[in-house]
Amino acid sequence: AWQRMLSGRRLDLLDPTPVDIEIEDIAHGLAFVARWNGQTRGDFAYSVAEHSILVETLFGRIAPNAPAKWKLAALLHDAPEYVIGDMISPVKAAVGPGYGELDERLEAAIHIRFGLPAKIPAPVKKQIKKADKISAWMEATQIAGFTKSEADKFFGAPDPSVMEGLTIVLRTPLEARTDFTNRHNDLLKVLP
Repeated sequence: AWQRMLSGRRLDLLDPTPVDIEIEDIAHGLAFVARWNGQTRGDFAYSVAEHSILVETLFGRIAPNAPAKWKLAALLHDAPEYVIGDMISPVKAAVGPGYGELDERLEAAIHIRFGLPAKIPAPVKKQIKKADKISAWMEATQIAGFTKSEADKFFGAPDPSVMEGLTIVLRTPLEARTDFTNRHNDLLKVLP
């Protein structure tokens, strides 16, 4: 069950190895994967690459003293979706545990490839999840047609100070891919 990547790598989806993972493939794939199944307002789909950049920004506000490696983990939190796509939560639940297991194997290989532990420590994972939920709330209310009360019900009411000054702007896949890659490279430069 392998896929040929644009880099020329052959990624085995069932047994991925870190040597077959390239950031350019991840950035390209995520820039073309639409969040919300593409059901967002605007001229471009809101990509998983854009979402990942926002989550990393929010994580930095939630945990301002976090080391660069955990910021990188936040940026890469949905990286497996570059090959398995993004499914809305109800579909993931319907698919069952097989989806989660596949996601975990890909995530571990991606983490190892970029110098992170295969499994992120639970407290850090919890903070990344909090940033992810705030991002989902912002997306829901700004581009996916949810009212604030609906978003509060599904994602929890976020602390407004964490979102201060942040607005979702839909951009081309090329811009999202470039910014995702650049942020990844900036974080790698400051890793110990």
